Amino acid sequence: MPSETFEQLLDRAASLYGVEPYFWDIWGHKHEITLEAKQALLRARGVAAGSAAELEQSLARRARAEWERLLPPAVVVTVAAETELPLNVPADCPHPVARVAIHREDGTQSVYEIQLADLPVSASIAIDGRTWVRKVAHLQVALPLGYHRVQVTVGAASAEARYIVTPERAWNDHLPTRGRRAAGVAVSLYGVRSGRNWGCGDFRDLLGVIDWVADDLEASFVSLNPLHAIHNRRPFNTSPYLPNCIFYQNFIYLDVEGMEDFPRSARARRLRASAPVEAEIRRLRETPFVEYEGVAALKLRFLKLLFVQFLREWRVGSKRAAAFQEFREQEGDLLEKFALYCALDEWLHRRDPKLWIWPDWPPEYRDPDSAGTRAFRQKHWRSVMFYQYLQWQIGLQLQRAQRRARDHKMSIGLYHDLALATDRFGSDLWAHRPFFVAGCRVGSPPDDFALGGQDWGFPPPNSEVHRADGYRLFAETIRRNARYGGALRMDHVMRLFRLYWIPDGCDAAHGAYVKEVSLDFLRILALESVRNRVVIVGEDLGTVEQGIRETLEQFGVLSYRLFYFEKRAGGEFRRHREYPRQALVSSTTHDLPTLAGFWIGADLYARRAAGMLDQAGFEAQSRARLDEKQKMLDMLFELELMPPFLSRRAQDYPALSGELHNAIVGFLALTPSQLLAINQEDLTKETEQQNLPGTTWQYPNWSRKMRFSIEQLRDDNEARGYTAMFRNWIVNSGRKNDPPE
Repeated sequence: MPSETFEQLLDRAASLYGVEPYFWDIWGHKHEITLEAKQALLRARGVAAGSAAELEQSLARRARAEWERLLPPAVVVTVAAETELPLNVPADCPHPVARVAIHREDGTQSVYEIQLADLPVSASIAIDGRTWVRKVAHLQVALPLGYHRVQVTVGAASAEARYIVTPERAWNDHLPTRGRRAAGVAVSLYGVRSGRNWGCGDFRDLLGVIDWVADDLEASFVSLNPLHAIHNRRPFNTSPYLPNCIFYQNFIYLDVEGMEDFPRSARARRLRASAPVEAEIRRLRETPFVEYEGVAALKLRFLKLLFVQFLREWRVGSKRAAAFQEFREQEGDLLEKFALYCALDEWLHRRDPKLWIWPDWPPEYRDPDSAGTRAFRQKHWRSVMFYQYLQWQIGLQLQRAQRRARDHKMSIGLYHDLALATDRFGSDLWAHRPFFVAGCRVGSPPDDFALGGQDWGFPPPNSEVHRADGYRLFAETIRRNARYGGALRMDHVMRLFRLYWIPDGCDAAHGAYVKEVSLDFLRILALESVRNRVVIVGEDLGTVEQGIRETLEQFGVLSYRLFYFEKRAGGEFRRHREYPRQALVSSTTHDLPTLAGFWIGADLYARRAAGMLDQAGFEAQSRARLDEKQKMLDMLFELELMPPFLSRRAQDYPALSGELHNAIVGFLALTPSQLLAINQEDLTKETEQQNLPGTTWQYPNWSRKMRFSIEQLRDDNEARGYTAMFRNWIVNSGRKNDPPE
């Protein structure tokens, strides 16, 4: 048999590592992946691909690593499936018996033996002159949902697999609304204004939002922007979708005066009462945009005083000290490394203000397990404990917020958002580097929004390392973002199936899609959903591969449908009855124009001002926008949501009128989709969007404060009018909060 050519070996290696050979763009054009791109993607995965000889050696090493391991590192099965256990043994194995030890999650254990000769063979391979066979065993004991360990011993060989048993579907099958539809309001917490906060929305403001949504709207949830920890530095480090850490939250949301240590700290109370602090808080509160650095610096000043107060209690021992210690133990290594990173970052930047990112740190601190880092941890243990203390306090305040929602009988309560990305210069990359692929960035291929494609600038996950680790880090990602709420949105849920990788040295137009172990990820997502009783919403916008939405539906993951994008093949807007039931429907997102902004072209003006559109492009898109508005208006009149005596011409509506506003909100409320989320900006007819994609300093991204304060939402006549309009649609469309029994 002739040996494979270099190109054939390259294609085989690329296929083994999930690299798809081509992709179709939104215009129906096929893009073949170049030889150079395949080589670059394989090199990023640690595969030598410079020649046929290198590829043959790389493929042989991969085969040996897979087949010479008695068990795979992880097995993920649904509870209804047969509990298969693949075993790799030499065909001439002299040992006839395999000893199986099952360690259940609850600590109990079962041990038994099986005869290898009785097991069927599912595959075989010849490696270095020796034949290996894969035999399929079935566990002889039933395992409940959870994370278990299976250890198999054959002669002197022994291996352990993390055996994960999952439900077939996410918790969405058991929506607390008992099959009825629900509604809520989406809020950017940092932008919430109130008469008492310190310059950005905080967790006490969140209580006020919950009260408003539950009492005045009779709605079921409050949807929040990702609360992930960020560096709080403008303009590059304020995006909640490019966090410092996806496991922990931003301390600027803490209600400092609501913390238990505040009234106990005389120094903190005196400082708060001082005229300079009162003036600074008033200044930060009155700014039109969130000043992240100012808010963070002010709150850190107080939080450190409160921590000093807590340390006195911790040293003598108390119930609170014991609760804090229990929290630290439960959080384990994830919190330890995050807090260590925060302490190091603060200390190093204070010594050298030019040090902004960990790759520029002194070499002895770039590794979380280095001798230098361990020495720092030992010497600066109070600083590390301080950042652990902050996360403990954040957890307590978020628990309080979800309890407030439950006290209002809200069927869902808090609806959280999990970002796709993590900052390549943040703590997650510093602490968990092997779980990310170096030499590539994630992005998207060319489309009508970005003709050259998009480069999002963060590294893709290394799914092989996740699998080798038993998917622990992935499970923690879901668990830690779901624990303080009743729903979780996964940004860019297509990540579970494939991501668009851009090799270093290439632009976004010359990347490739790389497949993920989607079924394993989906099953673990379903397990964490059921265990935490959390509804899962998958943001499936953009280029969606055929079959992805069907698979998500099979697993009980709600689709994410936006008014602007739901169109028929001819470009007309879909009617409300055409929306899927298993979905969340919304008016817009943070990256798109608000309803009022869409109508006046605020996003087009912003893109022109930012240099993203020239005059010709602005005029062309303005003409296209008028056509879009006309189609929208035609549909609303056809459905009799607009009064018949009003004009049917879009050009006669220079802004979003009250009738148009009411009609669009009513249209969304009437869809069969299980959940409806109206952005706060769309409810109160604000014109500016939170984020203008592709910009940093050119637009005030992630910092715009809401038009009305919490107090005004309940007292201002105009704001109360918007509330009454939405409440009427919630009640009349059958989306009124339906408390669980």
